[in-house]
Amino acid sequence: MPQNKKTTPPEPIGDQGWFATLRLLADPTRLRIMAVLQRESLSVAEIQEALDLGQSRISTHLGLLRQGGLLADRREGKQVFYSWADGEEQEVVLSMIQSASEQPAIAEGLRLDRENLALILRRRREESERYFSSLAGRAAKNYCPGRSWHSLAAVFSEMLTNLDIADLGAGEGLVSHLLARRARSVIAVDISEKMVKVARDHARQLRLKNLEFRVGDIEAPPIAPESVDVALLSQALHHAAHPSRAIESAARILRPGGRLVILDLKQHSFDAARELYSDTWLGFREVDVMGWLKGAGLSEASVTLLDRESEPPHFQPLLASALKR
Repeated sequence: MPQNKKTTPPEPIGDQGWFATLRLLADPTRLRIMAVLQRESLSVAEIQEALDLGQSRISTHLGLLRQGGLLADRREGKQVFYSWADGEEQEVVLSMIQSASEQPAIAEGLRLDRENLALILRRRREESERYFSSLAGRAAKNYCPGRSWHSLAAVFSEMLTNLDIADLGAGEGLVSHLLARRARSVIAVDISEKMVKVARDHARQLRLKNLEFRVGDIEAPPIAPESVDVALLSQALHHAAHPSRAIESAARILRPGGRLVILDLKQHSFDAARELYSDTWLGFREVDVMGWLKGAGLSEASVTLLDRESEPPHFQPLLASALKR
């Protein structure tokens, strides 16, 4: 999972980094931890579940891997997530995992860990789908953090008429309906089939023939590359497992000269948002959003903070924009 809160930098391994890495990974448990974290950032509890080991044992090995510069940690509210640290040591780790996968003594354990990880990730997705499906038909009447008319007006100011627009993480379709009144076409994507059905029915009632709803993940939207002029992520990015991947996917579907617009929340500490709104991320730092935009190959990136909400917990919307050259 990409960084949101400031990640504590890993300590250097030193001149004998290659040998130090080999020594760290000579322990089967540490190697298994690195294997399950190869593609996903996980909490301590999730790592414990994936490996079916006690928390104290897991925490000890995480500390050693962290101290050895192989892992980075990131605090999100009350939870700490671990992921691979950037560095040349990644090649050594990959080689060790590949070699271990060919050894019967550890290969079975790695296979079971992968199966447990798949169940954990599926549960994450199902929980998210259940939450958004529960909103279907009533979401437009409910409060959505950071989606005020002031913030939506700022979004619309980034757009012109007669454009092809992708609304990624469209939810109940409120923003999509508004966009369709000015756009040439709008493709709205949401992960919840129930939500998409409700949104389609509403669009049909409004006779918005230039609006199409599709079921899909914002990290891999079912939209052809270079087929839209504007890609919008309106209060959707903080639900993504990997925000940087969602931004890269949004950039991929933009035509040259197209614009990516993001409306989300500034980083906050309201941990209850995880339960109340099924948020994966507690907002974002401006510097992280800017880095993801540039990392996706976009130019003229900008990040602006909008008016803070007057009601507690006083969320502050964040508006970001960038062009595809």
